[in-house]
Amino acid sequence: VQLQASGGGFMQAGGSLRLSCVASGHIFAMGWFRQAPGKEREFVSAITWSSGATYYSDSVKGRFIISRDNAKNTVYLQLNSLRPEDTAVYYCGAHVTPAPDFGLRQPLAYDAWGQGTLVTVSS
Repeated sequence: VQLQASGGGFMQAGGSLRLSCVASGHIFAMGWFRQAPGKEREFVSAITWSSGATYYSDSVKGRFIISRDNAKNTVYLQLNSLRPEDTAVYYCGAHVTPAPDFGLRQPLAYDAWGQGTLVTVSS
């Protein structure tokens, strides 16, 4: 499976962006992670394909919304109320086999990754 991420850009604090990630084949779940300069990749959000169950990190809960379009094999991440600390390269990852819920928050558990899209938030 190949993933293609898009939608990053420059935004002022308080603004919104929408990220997209298209999968080339069937997946069981997709997650978004982000990595700021000098920091480790951290979990942001995930969604399961069959049930649509969603997961968020505490730092984005209530501000970001993850959703999926099964027909388009696409997952969206709506970034609202952006903060300067949201600045990072955002990566989408996919599980191509069924994964337990705890695996959705672990980058090493993912089978495929997109190329990353940069989000820059100014204060």
